[in-house]
Amino acid sequence: MGMKAKHFGLVGVGVLVGVAASFQLSAHAQKAGAPLPLDELRQLADVYGLIKTDYVEPVEDKKLLSEAIGGMVASLDPHSVYLDPKAFRDMREAVQGKFVGVGVEISNEDGYIKVVSPIEDTPAFKAGVKPGDLITRIDNVPVRNMSSDEAIKRMRGKVGSKVTLTIARPGEDKPWVVPIARQEIKVVSVKAKMVEPGYAWLRISQFQENTLDELAKKTKELYAEQPDIKGLVLDLRNDPGGLLPGAIGVSAAFLPQPDQVIVSTKGQVADSNQDFYGRREFYAQRGDPLAGLPAGLKSVPMVVLVNGGSASASEIVAGALQDYQRAIVMGSRTFGKGSVQTLRQLSEDTAIKLTTARYYTPKGRPIQATGIEPDMRVDESAEGDLLNALRVREADLQRHLAAEGEKEAAPKDQNPSLAQQQRALALLKDRKPIEFGGQDDFQLAQAINHFKGQPVQLAKGVPDEDKPAPAPLPGAEHKLPELKAPPKK
Repeated sequence: MGMKAKHFGLVGVGVLVGVAASFQLSAHAQKAGAPLPLDELRQLADVYGLIKTDYVEPVEDKKLLSEAIGGMVASLDPHSVYLDPKAFRDMREAVQGKFVGVGVEISNEDGYIKVVSPIEDTPAFKAGVKPGDLITRIDNVPVRNMSSDEAIKRMRGKVGSKVTLTIARPGEDKPWVVPIARQEIKVVSVKAKMVEPGYAWLRISQFQENTLDELAKKTKELYAEQPDIKGLVLDLRNDPGGLLPGAIGVSAAFLPQPDQVIVSTKGQVADSNQDFYGRREFYAQRGDPLAGLPAGLKSVPMVVLVNGGSASASEIVAGALQDYQRAIVMGSRTFGKGSVQTLRQLSEDTAIKLTTARYYTPKGRPIQATGIEPDMRVDESAEGDLLNALRVREADLQRHLAAEGEKEAAPKDQNPSLAQQQRALALLKDRKPIEFGGQDDFQLAQAINHFKGQPVQLAKGVPDEDKPAPAPLPGAEHKLPELKAPPKK
């Protein structure tokens, strides 16, 4: 992979397992004219010396300095992190779409490790781990105040080896101890199928190196199966992000003009202020993986499905297609991870991943800590959006980078009440996980209803009355959505 290419970066969620956040390498230098804080540096040297001479037992220099760097970077925001040799290697594996672990996306909450979502078809998913679970111990080691990266390291290991997770589930009195065998997690980037005659479903689970190649292959197969597709659903639910070129290329695949801006960045240094267009040089280093795409992709009516697990690169795609009115965005508000992380390499096998800019949609809307608001709010099921009571978003994270206009990044009290979490868990306890693209996929069914001009069941309790109805999609008669009571069982 061309590590020095100017426009190529990974824009992952950062706090999620297997997702790093930028593959740009650039030199770093002290800003001209910015004096070093000598008094503070002397204090740092004094503390270092006291530990070396007075601590109860000897401490290696390498450990002290690595921990000092790690603590300094981690204090900035949830996505800035020091990458030691193992973490650097794990990040490279994640970019390629495979790693050895249990398959959970996690975040920090009140000093504990909270499960954002188990990855589909992984050991954690099959073991019954659910969103909202709190991991309190890993191999009997307490995780209190442990960083997400340290927790990830402990859950990684050799294929076939076991890790034991102690899980506290809201609403249950006793912790749950579950041994899980590690496996190589291979994330399938793109899935596709015809849901019914005339209507296609295209899912991107993560933006990886091969996403655009897979997208081209899958869309060609769809159009070979049915040339006159009347509606296409782009499913970005629970997509935690990934490579920026993938987000640009996916957006470009559906937008009619290559000169359209896909996303913009703004930061402190000049290189952080850029516009990224839908031209080949912004999404491919050599060749064009989008060459020869079916012409119908540029005009087929589209719905983009998103939820609180849609983050970073998936938010870039949803925001671009929404701004250009190329698609109707449907679901729930996205995660809100709209910051750029740049990889500054320190040595051959270490680096820091540093937040350097914020992302903005083509119309200049900020993504950071706000997310993408759907045109049509639709719950995950007829009974409601149960998982929303368990989800953590960017604005809920401690030390999150402030949204544009915020004076400081103070943690926001947006978490649902314990009663709401308990109710959601009780309802989810005996329900099998939703299979995206399956027959019981309620949101997908509402997207198909929208294509057909049939009533769409909007989210319960959402004040959409003062919000104008989305414009009808080309080729589809649009009817005002109706609220329906859930069917009696």
